[in-house]
Amino acid sequence: MKSYGQLCSIARALDVVGDRWTLLIVRELLIGGALRFGEVQRGLPGIATNLLTQRLRDLETNGVVAREPAPGTPGTPTYRLTERGRALDGVLRELLKWGAPTVPDAPSDAIFQMHWLSQPARFLLADHRPDEPPIVIRFGTFDDGFDLTAADGTITVDPCQRDVSPLAGVTGPGPVLVALLQGAMPLPAAIAQGVDVTGDAAALTRVLPAPQASTNVPGQYT
Repeated sequence: MKSYGQLCSIARALDVVGDRWTLLIVRELLIGGALRFGEVQRGLPGIATNLLTQRLRDLETNGVVAREPAPGTPGTPTYRLTERGRALDGVLRELLKWGAPTVPDAPSDAIFQMHWLSQPARFLLADHRPDEPPIVIRFGTFDDGFDLTAADGTITVDPCQRDVSPLAGVTGPGPVLVALLQGAMPLPAAIAQGVDVTGDAAALTRVLPAPQASTNVPGQYT
C-alpha cells in the first residue's frame, strides 16, 4: 500500500492498517492470541495465501505484529500482536459500534464464524447476577468458538479451553445469534429460529441484554 503522504495522524495510521484485510488480521490475533499462519487464514475466508503473507509481513515491519517460533514446532512461526498492535483493540471496538446498525442488512449469504461473535459479546453482554457463582458459557466449538465467563459483575471472553466445563453451550445461525446478543430477539424466539442451547439455558439469561422493542437495533456497546 502506498503512503498517503500526509502530515496527519489519521493518514499515517491508515498507511499502516488501512489496506484491505489488515484490520481483520488484527481482529483474528486479538481473538486468538498467538496463531499459526493457517489459523489466521481460517478466520479470513477468501484471502489469498500470498496476500496474507504480504499483509503479515507489512504488519511485522510496522511493529504491529511479531513473528515467533511455535512452541515445540521448530520452523513453524506464530504471529501475535505487539503492544502497539494490541492498542488497536479500541479502534476495533469503535468499528463494532459504528458497523452494528448495518449488520441486520448484511447479505443473506454473508459468511459467519462463531469466534467473530466474541468481540461484540465483550461489550453487549453483562453479568446481571454478580452475587452468583462464576459461570462459563461456550459459544460454538473448539474449532470455531469462544468461552464467555461471567464472574463478579464482569464479562470476559477467551478461546475455548479444554480444561473448562461450561454450564451451557450455544450454537445456531449467525444472524439469529447476532440479534440475540444485540437484544433484538428474546431467547425463546431465537431458539425457535434455530439457536440450540445445551446444558442450563437459564445461564444465558444472566448475561443477555433485555430484548428491545425493535427487532432491528444495533445493541448497546458499553
